[in-house]
Amino acid sequence: MITEPVNKNAIQEVRNVLDYLSKIEGKAIITGQHTQTMAQDELTKIHIVTGKYPALCGFELLSYSPNIKRETADEVCLREVDENKGTLEKAFEWAEKGGLITFTWHWFSPLGGRDKSFYARNTDFDAREALKDGTAENKAFLSDLDHMAELLKPFCQRRIPILWRPFHESEGVWFWWGAKGPETAKELFKFMYNYYTKHHHLDNLIWVWNSPLAEGYVGDEYCDIISRDMYPKPHAHSDFRENYEGLIKITPAAKGAAIGETGVIPDGDALEKSHTPWLWYMTWSWGFVLTEEYNGYDALKKLYEHSCAITLDKLPKLY
Repeated sequence: MITEPVNKNAIQEVRNVLDYLSKIEGKAIITGQHTQTMAQDELTKIHIVTGKYPALCGFELLSYSPNIKRETADEVCLREVDENKGTLEKAFEWAEKGGLITFTWHWFSPLGGRDKSFYARNTDFDAREALKDGTAENKAFLSDLDHMAELLKPFCQRRIPILWRPFHESEGVWFWWGAKGPETAKELFKFMYNYYTKHHHLDNLIWVWNSPLAEGYVGDEYCDIISRDMYPKPHAHSDFRENYEGLIKITPAAKGAAIGETGVIPDGDALEKSHTPWLWYMTWSWGFVLTEEYNGYDALKKLYEHSCAITLDKLPKLY
């Protein structure tokens, strides 16, 4: 994989992570788990079952969206927002343990919207207008970008590298950033990249593109790693080779590839046999790990004990 960051001003810690990912590519996979709340019940469950922790922890940023309208939100939305508040504190705690960090932002639409307005069905926010200078949508979009940049800057100041995966699942139309087509989603990513690297100098971000759609690919100069999300049938553990082959078709460049989200964990034996070079996977939160509906605890324990699985205790110091 390519180890030179797309951001030429990236801090050394970013380079350390990319170098390490290059070394394990095709030989091992980083275990990852998304968390939604301050309680981080997912990490507790994994430790109870396996005696280990994942090497990578995902943190949700939805409650940090500036335009959450509580008056139009239902009980489910409000509970999700409230339970998510303060999770950046947990991210700093994870950094102290030396674990890798990735952020997911279910971004409530910058303007208008109701309830969970990151869903396109709950907002009339037009992402195409956000890309036009001077529009109300553009001003709101920039305001939200500035707001999030200020939250990310302390990580940069403390030289903590972040696997940054904005505008995730941009091949779909279910989120407002993908609702106007892949070309718009691509331009949103490019805008953020330029704004965050050139204006806010967030040089600790490792830019992760998240879509398997070739015609929507943002371009090699804007992302360090390519990824896709997938939710196979429950207990359908494999090396997910077909998904990998589909993803790498979006570019001829030697970009490292990751499973941004999954409902089902991979199979260590299959990965070891095929050498499918996924860099990491991140299981989604809640029932995907807190119950055995999608992943049996025997399968979880087997993977965490596998020689190809990198858990927190096996991760070298990278920052």
